Amino acid sequence: MRIGPYLIDPPVVLAPMAGVTDKPFRQLCKRLGAGLAVSEMTTADPRLWATRKSQRRMDHVGEPEPVSVQIAGYDPAMLAEAARFNVDHGAEIVDINMGCPAKKVCNVWSGSALLQDEALVARIVDAVVKAVDVPVTLKIRTGWNRANRNGVRIARIAEDAGIAALAVHGRTRADLYEGDAEYETIAAIKAAIRIPVFANGDVDSPQKAKAVLALTRCDAVMIGRAAQGRPWIFGEIARYLATGEIVASPEPAEVRDILLGHLDDLYAFYGEQQGVRIARKHLGWYAKDRSENAAFRSVVNRAESAADQMRLTRDYFDALAADLVPELRAA
Repeated sequence: MRIGPYLIDPPVVLAPMAGVTDKPFRQLCKRLGAGLAVSEMTTADPRLWATRKSQRRMDHVGEPEPVSVQIAGYDPAMLAEAARFNVDHGAEIVDINMGCPAKKVCNVWSGSALLQDEALVARIVDAVVKAVDVPVTLKIRTGWNRANRNGVRIARIAEDAGIAALAVHGRTRADLYEGDAEYETIAAIKAAIRIPVFANGDVDSPQKAKAVLALTRCDAVMIGRAAQGRPWIFGEIARYLATGEIVASPEPAEVRDILLGHLDDLYAFYGEQQGVRIARKHLGWYAKDRSENAAFRSVVNRAESAADQMRLTRDYFDALAADLVPELRAA
């Protein structure tokens, strides 16, 4: 599939996730097979662009193209200016957030709260598309709540305004992340428009990805929570879609090497102190399916230095690779 001039191959995409899809994680997922990785959302409020958090989120130096940056807000003029600002700072695709269900986002009339006002949606997408010369994409949910599933109408508004591709999370805002994804609704949205559509929600295996693409007839799948602690899922899905081959999950030694490289990138990007703190959630996700998960997290989360965090992590996975019960020494 294509978004403007960019070929998205394989058609397996990392979903934008606040606090997760930072530059180190995006680059890791791209190396392991993602055809596109969308940034965590950046605010459209220019008063916040000079903060350290915003500056880091706008750092795209060295990222392989296409660089897709998500913006969030409620004011069409402000979002248009945010799009121009991000393009000036490296964005090659601008994505508009109308899918986030978080209260702190919806309470300021951003994210999926915007789905309640179709006229405002139209003004926003029109303003952003006209503001920049790069492709603009949109991420939505199926509606505000189950009584108001207006995803098809929103999709048509987006297409008419010139949106280049649409990502649909198969739940309403009210559903948050509960219940099963509505693939039938995603299929109806795909059937109603001609632009590329990403199917998002509960895609957690190669077989599920293929089934969702067949059911919805979408152009690509978008992976969110299933990539946490399992960034190799992109390569697994890509191989299965291309050849039907099931790739064996990485052995502990390979997981160790992926994780240690991820930790190094986090320390380099954030600095040691913040990098160690941010690494803790990733360590928990990587270890979540292991038998010693609780003990590992209890010990490694007390590590205050990069050296201790790396040593504990290496020792843990070295033991797993040797088919031994890890001896978890305190930091």
